[in-house]
Amino acid sequence: MTKTLLRALAGETLPTPPVWMMRQAGRYLPEYRATREKAGDFLSLCYTPDLAAEVTLQPIRRYGFDGAILFADILLLPQALGADLWFVKGEGPRLSTITTDDEMRGLKRADEVHETLSPVYETVSILARELPSETTLIGFAGAPWTVATYMIAGRGTPDQGPAHALKAENRPLFEALIDRLTEGTIEYLSRQVEAGAECVKLFDSWAGSLTGDDFLRYAVEPARTITAALKARHPGLPVIAFPRGAGERYAGLHAAIGADCIALDDGVTAEWAAEHVQPAGCVQGNLASSHMVTGGDALVEETRRIVRALSGGPHVFNLGHGITPDADPENVRLMIETVRGTVPA
Repeated sequence: MTKTLLRALAGETLPTPPVWMMRQAGRYLPEYRATREKAGDFLSLCYTPDLAAEVTLQPIRRYGFDGAILFADILLLPQALGADLWFVKGEGPRLSTITTDDEMRGLKRADEVHETLSPVYETVSILARELPSETTLIGFAGAPWTVATYMIAGRGTPDQGPAHALKAENRPLFEALIDRLTEGTIEYLSRQVEAGAECVKLFDSWAGSLTGDDFLRYAVEPARTITAALKARHPGLPVIAFPRGAGERYAGLHAAIGADCIALDDGVTAEWAAEHVQPAGCVQGNLASSHMVTGGDALVEETRRIVRALSGGPHVFNLGHGITPDADPENVRLMIETVRGTVPA
């Protein structure tokens, strides 16, 4: 195994951590905006393999990241399950809702998603051929809870209120949706691996809004089920779990989920993670994405601090969340040069 990202995920402590960035293919890059315009709209970009592969490759060409994450969207799976999906300019995604038993019965089975998602698998195949030999190809999906919040509300919400309400009012329907998404995610990610993905990441962007037993039942348990199923089908597959907003609950998640790496948001410090999370395995993160906008000495100092703090164990350098459209591409370059030029104390 020579790819640095895979070595870190396998538990190796490296002198320089591998680095990639959530949403590294995106609107902060002029070449992405040009390709998006060529595609016509966001979903066409996701479902046109040559163009989706192109935007995945753009940040690799520009920066030489150690990992390339498939360009897609977490809401492609609900669309493949039969939900209507469209994007409103300036506002984001919209979905037909799942709030009744009849609507739930209208969804497809988990093993019926592949026809809709076949262009995504083709994108993965193109990337497996075209990526530099040193670059790890990362597949991904949204975690069931996070995807369910969009399917129940029909859009993103600030507090995931509609999903919490359905969970309280009709627990059997809510759990049926979580189960269907869990099964569908296993199918989706497994096909990505078959097409060439070398590791996968599960994004649970709204895990932090789950409290008490609900965090265990609807963030941890589905992630554990997905991870176990993928590892049974694909022995040795590295899995990265990202339950954003978990706070102190990040401690113990390697074992609870069975993941090889736990990705951290910037709500915990790297020093805390080094003590409470990293002893169990690889951690990923966790520079605040705002530094990609502001840059300067603060970016350099914070990057060096994180690298130093996590230098005693396996670490993949990344942001605490996705890069924002207003980021300066030169700040990304500065971050990478800082990571690769830092000798841990």
